[in-house]
Amino acid sequence: MSAAVAEVRPVGPAPHVSGRAGGQVVTMLLPWLVLVVLYATLVIRTPNFLKAGPLSVLLYSITILGVVAMGQLCVILIGGIDLSVSSVMTLTNVVSSYIIAGTTNQHLFAAVVVCLLVGAVIGCANGLIITRLGMPDMIATLAMMTIIYGVMTLFHASHLRTGNSPALVDFATKPFLGPIMPAAVVWLVLSAVLIVVLQKTTFGRQVFAVGLSRGAAHAAGISVMRTTVILYVVSGVCAGAAGILLTGQLGGMQLSSGNPYQLWSIAAVVLGGTSIFGGRGGYGSTMAGVAIIVVLQNGLLNVLHIPTSAQNILYGLVILVMLVVFRFGGNRQEVT
Repeated sequence: MSAAVAEVRPVGPAPHVSGRAGGQVVTMLLPWLVLVVLYATLVIRTPNFLKAGPLSVLLYSITILGVVAMGQLCVILIGGIDLSVSSVMTLTNVVSSYIIAGTTNQHLFAAVVVCLLVGAVIGCANGLIITRLGMPDMIATLAMMTIIYGVMTLFHASHLRTGNSPALVDFATKPFLGPIMPAAVVWLVLSAVLIVVLQKTTFGRQVFAVGLSRGAAHAAGISVMRTTVILYVVSGVCAGAAGILLTGQLGGMQLSSGNPYQLWSIAAVVLGGTSIFGGRGGYGSTMAGVAIIVVLQNGLLNVLHIPTSAQNILYGLVILVMLVVFRFGGNRQEVT
């Protein structure tokens, strides 16, 4: 089926948008400023967090959340959301531990390949359900999450074999340069690649166009279906990779290992200033959002021995305050 696309030419000068540059600066800098304040508070309370050991604990937690947040950012940029990331992480944690089945590195490569393929297949299924069947992203991925948990529970009940690879443990958690472990280096390299792809390539511009308006993007000749499916595949692969890192961190499988990452990955993207409605944002500030989540959850709140109920209140308040600032500060524009 073909359709004629009329060329739209601007008439007269483009409208001037005041406050845009200032809003972008606020959006970019605020997450980093909040991170600095939180980390400074943590260090004042517990000076040990300036040492390599405690820093490495924070860093490998940041790495795992950072990996899954990469995929979550991609789908949020097009106005979507992936609620299945937690179940994909748990599933690949279980599957990788099952394939390794011992304490050797013999089956590590096979475990990595299988888990990344599992994430890609689930992501592709999410994308096709959303684009082909017209299902809302939230409903489609929520249904997929439920299916995965059911499959995983059945698999775990009949396959109790578990294991972990020393090489995977070292890759995920063993520092080799100060507090930095190999997994963190790989994450930083992939982060740079993602930032460049989104900001400097044609595909990146297509992602933002789809996020701003799927109808307009289609009229401009962009394949909305292809872009959507690719981004959900990326999200699935990232969740699968994060699940493998969880295996290295935990030393085995855990049926609830991925549960917190559903909310954390979304919160990290939002705290980084990315619009939940799509079309605006980036991974650079999302990295700050990831670090904020980890410093809050694994550092400051635990060090201060704050009860879980109070932690939830403070955690929600931080997210709410930053959302308000982004809504009425970073996004405030006047068209003249």
